[in-house]
Amino acid sequence: MRGLQGKVGVVAGGGRGIGAATAMRLAEEGASVVVGDINEAWAEECARVISDKGGTAIGIHLDGTSAASQQAIVDAALTRFGGLDFFHSNLAGGTEGDIDALNCPIDVFERSVDINLKSHLLATQAALPAIVERGGGAMIYTSSGAASGASAWQVAYPMTKNGIHALARHVASKWGKDGVRANVICPGLIMTEAVAQHLTDEQVDSHRKRTPSARLGLPADIAGAVAFLASDDGGYVNGQVWHVNGGTQMRD
Repeated sequence: MRGLQGKVGVVAGGGRGIGAATAMRLAEEGASVVVGDINEAWAEECARVISDKGGTAIGIHLDGTSAASQQAIVDAALTRFGGLDFFHSNLAGGTEGDIDALNCPIDVFERSVDINLKSHLLATQAALPAIVERGGGAMIYTSSGAASGASAWQVAYPMTKNGIHALARHVASKWGKDGVRANVICPGLIMTEAVAQHLTDEQVDSHRKRTPSARLGLPADIAGAVAFLASDDGGYVNGQVWHVNGGTQMRD
């Protein structure tokens, strides 16, 4: 990638899975990375692995639903590395009890809003001033293929994921002239540690058969897309929703 050497970024939700793979890829490309996670030990371990490989990273606690915590991770980037060039908002969860529109308890819905939507707004409010002050950069949000696929088995999660798309387009159109790029990545089934633990062999085989690509997705597939969008190579991509799913959804 061109233009990541010497850049500074945050990976929110970077302790495991997609976030950790992304933090490592960004560091390999020469960026200094602040890894944030609700599990601080995971964030610190990811940063240690990066450092052991010759990269530059720190790991800190991040509660994405807290405005103060989101501001603290941005402040850590400013204090430790002198600025902020990109922020990867990679937070999701709260799906337990999310059934359908008639059976989703309001507390489950509100938790989904907090984790899957409000957290991304709070990340934007914390990061955007620093990115603008830097002269521009990238906000990159993780959504889900559930936002555009029919989900008969859940309602809150796809609803909140759709809201991320509107947020990114708002940021792109409002602050594009200030050099800000805002884009969304919608992963398909990605074989993270958590996914591997919860799927049976039969379910994995079923997904593989339904996927046009020859294999299932890996965290590194999303990491590569994020690295491109954060880099100078992605400088003319703005306000877009990218589906990285091996062809399970084929969209314009």
